[in-house]
Amino acid sequence: MPNNKDFYIDGAWVPPIARKDFAVENPADEIGFATISLGTAADLDKAVAAARRAFGNWSRTSKEERIGYLENLARIYKARMGEMARTISQEMGAPISLAETAQAPAGYGHIKSFLRDLKEMSFEGPLYAGVTGEHILREPIGVCGLITPWNWPMNQVTLKVVPAVAVGCTVVLKPSEIAPLSSLLFAEMMHEAGFPPGVFNLVNGDGPTLGGAMSRHPDIDMMSFTGSARAGIAVTKAAAETVKRVTLELGGKGPNLVFADTDVARAVKRGALHCFNNSGQSCNAPTRMLVERPVYDQAVEVAAETAGKQSVGDPAEAGRHIGPVASKAQFDKVQGLIRKGIEEGARLAAGGGGRPEGFDRGYYVRPTVFADVNNGMTVAREEIFGPVLSMIPFDGEEEAIEIANDTSYGLTAYLQSDDRERMQRVSRQLRSGMVQMNGAQRPGGSPFGGYKQSGNGREGGRFGLEDFLEVKAISGWID
Repeated sequence: MPNNKDFYIDGAWVPPIARKDFAVENPADEIGFATISLGTAADLDKAVAAARRAFGNWSRTSKEERIGYLENLARIYKARMGEMARTISQEMGAPISLAETAQAPAGYGHIKSFLRDLKEMSFEGPLYAGVTGEHILREPIGVCGLITPWNWPMNQVTLKVVPAVAVGCTVVLKPSEIAPLSSLLFAEMMHEAGFPPGVFNLVNGDGPTLGGAMSRHPDIDMMSFTGSARAGIAVTKAAAETVKRVTLELGGKGPNLVFADTDVARAVKRGALHCFNNSGQSCNAPTRMLVERPVYDQAVEVAAETAGKQSVGDPAEAGRHIGPVASKAQFDKVQGLIRKGIEEGARLAAGGGGRPEGFDRGYYVRPTVFADVNNGMTVAREEIFGPVLSMIPFDGEEEAIEIANDTSYGLTAYLQSDDRERMQRVSRQLRSGMVQMNGAQRPGGSPFGGYKQSGNGREGGRFGLEDFLEVKAISGWID
């Protein structure tokens, strides 16, 4: 087991150039349980140099060779899944049952999906069938800087690292300093899988210092970032200095349209539980519930009852409860937005400010439902990233679509209706990268990403592989 204060650079665990300790807290008890180092631009330079040296050989490996390394990784990840789940639960507060059934398995699922699509992917061929003399190559873009968040650590790490190395890129990963230990464990797995030195590198650090240096670095060819819209804008501005490619997976304020022609009680309960899942810390959470007016009062009653029955508990204990939010900064943000909702006149149907009953420490938040929200209120505009649901009534399909699209975000929209024609008609008009209807789940390899300030690019499956490729056209090619 490496020292948590070390970085993984050029196939080895190395100490930071200058020591700057950072305590990792367990959000359930607010006690630091591990210490990492925050890297500097000098540490980053070492990692980028290693990735640049490795790129020449790695980019020329065959698809079959890369598949072999990734199959090793999949085997190792699966064997250490329980360890990964425990690490995620401790560092960011996901209940152990959620960590074991969703958080850790998400990483394994992405590795398997990328392997499936990589095996089927062609990296070169003619411009069109029957066209001679014009050959198209899809080549790895180069050295990639990857910045990942704390809310779904392995989901995002595997969505970036795996497709990048799968197509022949080399990478430098900066995980969130709030939840870095799962990424250190992942680095162990990459090492055990036998990836050549320099293909994968990890440097811990904070966003302004290390994230900014990555975005500006002249030897990083691409930045892939997941996090807030504010930070994504900063990455984009810094990256513009070297005209590098930037892909962003940012926030959301997902509308959940509930029409009167569906099983309202079932749809509302499902939507509220989805909003509260992972303590509301998911960018694709359905946090705005838009309900057709004839069934609105019923929907508010069901949502409030669901919130009241949603248990909150210690993430170390098994069960279907939700845990704390990940940090004091996040707790303070959520509490401030709950107060703002009350100040602006939203009706508090369930929950509210402060910790749930029985908790005097830990970053626990009461599952909260606001009713009679209008789309101009702060709780309807800002991504809260906590277990807070805002309910908005609508009259008719046209108004529902107008409210749903009246947001700076466009990640995931949800639609509940028993009218097949309506579902297809409305889904075509929702300005979001993903639409999930009537509780349908997304299959492995489905493209994840959004419109507007929810970002650009798509992660997952062949779409995620393509994000890390350049297209080269060669004229005069003779087979």
